[in-house]
Amino acid sequence: MTSTSSPALSRFNTQQDSAALAALHEVCASSAWGSKLLAQRPYATAETLFLASDAAMAELTAEDLAEAMAGHPPIGRPKPGDPTSSREQRGMAGASEELKVEMLELNLAYQDTFGHVFLICATGATGEQMRDAMKARIGNTPEQEREIVRTELGKINRIRLTRLVEEETA
Repeated sequence: MTSTSSPALSRFNTQQDSAALAALHEVCASSAWGSKLLAQRPYATAETLFLASDAAMAELTAEDLAEAMAGHPPIGRPKPGDPTSSREQRGMAGASEELKVEMLELNLAYQDTFGHVFLICATGATGEQMRDAMKARIGNTPEQEREIVRTELGKINRIRLTRLVEEETA
């Protein structure tokens, strides 16, 4: 990734804590994750920020993960007016009505089984790939699924952090 500091990373490093924390909350709804990243500012490079994110993600408790997942809408139903979720779930935008109905049914079954939304790094995935992943994961134990969710959240956070610190319109 980026080996030098970008103007957007410099801006993030020098923002007031409240503004930086709000930006981090847009990346990941876990307050523990955001607080850990905030406490380690300034970051010399985007890569050091990504590594700090990965380390913070690895330390999240089940309760912290639940808080992070609460910030994500179900696949196929991005929050109205949420360009981030809409962009990330683009693979469902052109899905057939049959696939949309199947995803709704799978989402409900998954939520009944695990008590939270199905979480996957949807960026670049087709609706069929997301459906197949959900079908494969619905048989997992809660412990297996929690660790998969942790990994998927880490991927999502890296994508969102990249947008935060490498784009001029962060």
